[in-house]
Amino acid sequence: MLYPKKVGTLPVDKSDEEKQTNEIKIAAPLLDAIDICGKTITGDALLTQRDFARYLVEKRKANYLFIVKGNQKNLLEDIEFLFTHKNKNPDHETIDGIEHGRIENRKIWVNTDLNKYLEFPHVGQSFMIHRTSYNKKSGENSNETVYGVTSLSPNQANPAKILQINRGHWVIENTCHYIIDYNYDEDRSRIRTG
Repeated sequence: MLYPKKVGTLPVDKSDEEKQTNEIKIAAPLLDAIDICGKTITGDALLTQRDFARYLVEKRKANYLFIVKGNQKNLLEDIEFLFTHKNKNPDHETIDGIEHGRIENRKIWVNTDLNKYLEFPHVGQSFMIHRTSYNKKSGENSNETVYGVTSLSPNQANPAKILQINRGHWVIENTCHYIIDYNYDEDRSRIRTG
């Protein structure tokens, strides 16, 4: 079993000690320091947590857009089932990246049918994004489908806006995190646990 890497420390109650923790436990305390009211906070699958969603919407009056993967198995299965059984054209589609040696096509489907059914707080919409990338130099194709939930209602964010917010999240993942991983050489480490 893989465990999230240790990324921070939290104080231990009634003690001068601190304990190490992962991204799940450190996300809310980091956000406490900034004004996020009315903002949309994005998170990868690790942060797709019910308590974190409640914290964002109820306590901080913010919205969330989370990717759903295997760590929320039932949520993922429900959303996959919905979109697998909805045969229709995408709600929005983009094609870009031609100038960078690859052509990227993104399609998004959004739905509100599961809002009351899903056991996840404050769901405004669920979505499926399918990305296709064609590398002009190598001729290779790649396909990826991701699922997600957002607290944004259809009145707050149409499919194009959801796709834009999701894309903005990956800009951070692919620039800031890549630089940190590269500079600290974390990804090449062969140290493993378990």
